[in-house]
Amino acid sequence: MPRSPRVGVLLAATVLLLATATGCDGGVGPGSSEAAPATDTGASANAGSGDTARLAAAAQKLGWKPCPAPTRSEDSSAGRPPGRDWECATLRAPLDYAHPDADTIGIAMIRAKATDQSHRIGSLIFNFGGPGGSGITTLPAFADDYRTLRSRYDLVSFDPRGVGRSSGVTCLDDRQLDAYYAADATPAGQDEERSLVARIDQYASACQKNSGKILAHVGTTNAARDMDLMRHVLGDAKLHYFGISYGTELGGVYAHLFPKNVGRALLDAVVDPATDPVQSALAQAGGFQLALGNYMAACVKTSDNCPTEQQITGLLDRLGKNPVPGGSGRDLTQSLATSGIAQSLYSKDYWDYLTEGVEDAENGDGKILLALGDAMNGRGQDGKYTSLQASLNAITCADFAQRYTAAEIEGKVPEFRKASPVFGEFMAWSLLQCTGWPVKGEWQTPDVSAKGSAPVLVVGNTGDPATPYEGARKMVRELGPGVGVEMTYRGEGHGAYDSGNACVKNAVDAYLLEGTVPEAHKICS
Repeated sequence: MPRSPRVGVLLAATVLLLATATGCDGGVGPGSSEAAPATDTGASANAGSGDTARLAAAAQKLGWKPCPAPTRSEDSSAGRPPGRDWECATLRAPLDYAHPDADTIGIAMIRAKATDQSHRIGSLIFNFGGPGGSGITTLPAFADDYRTLRSRYDLVSFDPRGVGRSSGVTCLDDRQLDAYYAADATPAGQDEERSLVARIDQYASACQKNSGKILAHVGTTNAARDMDLMRHVLGDAKLHYFGISYGTELGGVYAHLFPKNVGRALLDAVVDPATDPVQSALAQAGGFQLALGNYMAACVKTSDNCPTEQQITGLLDRLGKNPVPGGSGRDLTQSLATSGIAQSLYSKDYWDYLTEGVEDAENGDGKILLALGDAMNGRGQDGKYTSLQASLNAITCADFAQRYTAAEIEGKVPEFRKASPVFGEFMAWSLLQCTGWPVKGEWQTPDVSAKGSAPVLVVGNTGDPATPYEGARKMVRELGPGVGVEMTYRGEGHGAYDSGNACVKNAVDAYLLEGTVPEAHKICS
């Protein structure tokens, strides 16, 4: 089940899972000559760039090499290198920017060079969200969508610190994670609440045991500093950026820290930076409910076996008491089914799977919904989990200072049920994810004010389930006057650029390739 406030998408993994249902060294280590701190080269002169500017790393050379096959922590469903167009390297960054001469962490990077080198603009750095999504595997998987942009940009992505090859956070082992995600996540009564809290405490303790050294250093502020160091080492005077979902929050924090370094930046599927975890979770519950309603309205126009909301809630209630077989000796539980239904709403391409999956589950076959739920949780066909959810949890808890008790959440459940009879209760109890976490969070809400920044294009999708449309307008407001430029896509699914809408794509391409900023409040449908 998605957590609040930010959610990643595992589209490629889901496709592979549903088909069956139906190079870069990271790591934490001591400082090395490859990553020796250097004095400011002058590329970053604005106030606030201090630590990173001093780490401009003029001496650091990225040793680009052919990419190895993905590791299990990146994408356990993919076993092949991304192809000869792609190169991988490792950026060395301070583990703790307050102590830049101490330990470093390896930030795994990937790139494909611009096809028209004579008109090359620079590097275009992608973050696909999560937090916890691996850029090393995601960018090559969806590179065709960015073919036009590659004409003039080197396409670059990375595994943020604590993700995948960049010292990906590990907590429970695969067998323990199977049990963890299958367990009841919507307790009824004190005994079940205590059981849920105990499982969350066990999870946090395992994260501390297995990844304790990096947990205090995986937050969004450090990731933004890593991106500015990356910009220096890549040789770019400005950071050109493409952020999706959580990547929009990362982009906003970068713009706040380094406003003078912002080049052409796109924020797509926008996180609302002004809301706390409760407000975000409540909005997200409503977003998924809206997307479910849109799915059902579209389904009845083309199919005779469309589920109703009552059928779905009834199915989930029954699965809470009596799971059904999901294949390979595993059961489809209420928790896994809810995650699967949510995953199916990220793209209209999955709607047929939702129709078939609900019908099959009602008839005792949970394979399709289980495959969708596994994709949400980062589980591959081989039973191994990526670092997605562990990284997501760690970054969220390093960012947000709020820590909620079971009693506080219990009091909020009625409001969440009202927002979404299907997803509300799950979203409410997911707010316990940082309770008992071993490190403190940095903020109540992130500061994304970016006075002095170049224009940032902010695209909201009216039918987005995971990052509700209102977040785009809030991001524009928080970036500040003259910075955020709002554009609306009247569509479905998570995000706009990859939807296939020509209006969105043409406007974004013109902005990123030619610097043509769309008129404010442009609407595409």
